[in-house]
Amino acid sequence: MSILSALVVSRAPVAGFMSVGLTWGCFAAMAPVLKARIGVDDATFGLILLGTSIGLTTTLWLAPRWDRRMGPLAMPLGATILAMTALLPGPATTVWLLFAALLLMGAASGLTDVVMNTRVSELEARHGRSLMNVNHAMFSVAYAISALITGALREAGWQPQAIFAVTTGMILLTALFQRMPVEQISEEDSRNAGRLPLSVVAICGLIVLIAFMSEATVESWSALHIERTLGGGAAEGAFGPAMLGLTMAVGRFSGQAVAAKLSEIGVIRGASGLAVVGVLIAAAAPTPLVAYVGFGLMGLGISVIGPMGLALAGRLTEPARRSAVIARVAVIGFVGFFIAPALMGLGSEAFGLRWAFASVALLLMVIWPLSRAVR
Repeated sequence: MSILSALVVSRAPVAGFMSVGLTWGCFAAMAPVLKARIGVDDATFGLILLGTSIGLTTTLWLAPRWDRRMGPLAMPLGATILAMTALLPGPATTVWLLFAALLLMGAASGLTDVVMNTRVSELEARHGRSLMNVNHAMFSVAYAISALITGALREAGWQPQAIFAVTTGMILLTALFQRMPVEQISEEDSRNAGRLPLSVVAICGLIVLIAFMSEATVESWSALHIERTLGGGAAEGAFGPAMLGLTMAVGRFSGQAVAAKLSEIGVIRGASGLAVVGVLIAAAAPTPLVAYVGFGLMGLGISVIGPMGLALAGRLTEPARRSAVIARVAVIGFVGFFIAPALMGLGSEAFGLRWAFASVALLLMVIWPLSRAVR
């Protein structure tokens, strides 16, 4: 299936992925402003970012129930809620207000994320095609676009409230295209469904966890690394997360074709190695340009790991349990997505941002023994 036809088949969840990408691309590019405004050190800012993780964990039980109850409206309504929460960091001028804003953003983001990944898994089963990579690629495209727009608005002197309002408007536009028919599970099938495959949840969840933790370190701290460690300006700082988003989009679009020809395990191992090289280059970079190269290689590497873990979980699960399994794998992964910035903050405070970034390479190496467990 070509990239274009895959986008057409999965156009509704594609819009869902874009809504989440727009949200976090804006936040990543605004991170230096938000941190400076509340006047905290790296460790404290990292702990504030845990608010997103705490909010996200509420979706573990809520998302499958929300999906069953709302049906075709679950995704567009979730994106609308996400759009409203995207306004909250704008007026958050204290530690606790920003923490509360991130708590609500994390909950809304997780709710939307579980539903949209479930929709992609349903479409993969219905059409017998791999679609997860191309959908995650559109998250990366939207993330990069949002980060670049945010950087341009910062350079133009826009206030945080206005910038987040623009992002909210873009998210609401995507919600208009997110409604789609959903797979109907009969009461009998639901009652007869077996127990959750915990081994699938655990192994796939750990792979997605590491991929998203690695991604999150760049998304949340690359702008600060470029602006503070390497002396770059606001636009140069915003280009750090944008570079990650752009190269991840390229990697995921390529992964759409690669997934049909090569084994998932081989791709995951090779991608992990490329990501290790990239993050080490970014950690040792003497200039923003070299850091962009490192972030780009890292983006290419980690781009396919998370989507393949989620696709594998959905493919190995019966339809009646698919939403619950993907919810758990996604939550495990996205908890890591938001724990990582906090750990980076603590590591930066103790050892500096360069060493904190270098430690991500060790984390990525854990994927290699995990890939043997998957097999």
